[in-house]
Amino acid sequence: MTLDQNSLIALGIGLVAIVGLAFALLGFDGGGATNKRVQSLSGNAKQAKRKTSAKEQTRDRRKTISDSLKKIEDKQKEANQKKKVSLDKLIEQAGFDFSVRDFWTASAIVAVVMIGIGYVSGQNALVILAMGIVGGLGIPRWFLYQTRRKRQKKFENEFSNAIDVIVRGVKSGLPVNECLKIISRDAQSPVKEEFQLLVEGQRIGLTLEQSLERLYNRMPISDVNFFAIVLVIQQQTGGNLADALGNLSTVLRSRKTMLGKIAALSMEAKASAAILAAMPFFVSGLVYLAAPDYIAPLFSTQTGQFMLMGAGMWMLIGIVVMKNMISIKV
Repeated sequence: MTLDQNSLIALGIGLVAIVGLAFALLGFDGGGATNKRVQSLSGNAKQAKRKTSAKEQTRDRRKTISDSLKKIEDKQKEANQKKKVSLDKLIEQAGFDFSVRDFWTASAIVAVVMIGIGYVSGQNALVILAMGIVGGLGIPRWFLYQTRRKRQKKFENEFSNAIDVIVRGVKSGLPVNECLKIISRDAQSPVKEEFQLLVEGQRIGLTLEQSLERLYNRMPISDVNFFAIVLVIQQQTGGNLADALGNLSTVLRSRKTMLGKIAALSMEAKASAAILAAMPFFVSGLVYLAAPDYIAPLFSTQTGQFMLMGAGMWMLIGIVVMKNMISIKV
């Protein structure tokens, strides 16, 4: 009996020693280390999940922006392929509201006036025909192109102020549509009329992207294209619209300042080109006034007329070359 009790005691002591040794080797501290390890693993898993979610959101946003830019680029390429502007589109871009039929009627009237001037001044039939063609096809289209260019220039000068109105409105809590309405009411012409059409398009159910596309068709300048890209991307991906438009306004103003500096620096070259282009006519006029018989063979003989045609062609080439040299686009 005594031996059995001693054996049991020894066996119990051995079990206790084995369990204690196991706890010591495993670092048992009442569950604290295990709980900490579990919490650490759980925290790392949550942090990794948050990082993965942020990366996915960033990747999705970049993909959306890339798709939007590709879509806009495709539209731009399609517009460049159709570079020839139709007559009705040219009339619209110039800011007129008459029809193509009215334009051709006015062109016919101008052609008749030019033919009448040639007939009254005693020109030959070939010159009268040339004057009629210039009056019917050249002068009216030239007037449209010049009017469109001046209108686009006025739009560019006022467009930065319109963007600033949107920036201040968004920062104060106004929606973009309300800011567009403010511009359509208070802006200077032609920005006012273009934004009125933009707001009217949204009122009849067009999306902002469709309205901006129509705005760019009516006013095909790079400033409007940048503005449309910023609004479309912000609408699709979100972000701080005020900061984006503020940066755009700063870029447009800096671009305008650079153009002014370029114009000032190239003014000397432009003045030299104008003087060189006017010099032959001025000298010929003085020679004709001083000695008309001396210069008369240039106009009365066939050799002189060929010489005038050759000189005119070379002079035209020189003017085009000088114009390209002093014209800097940014």
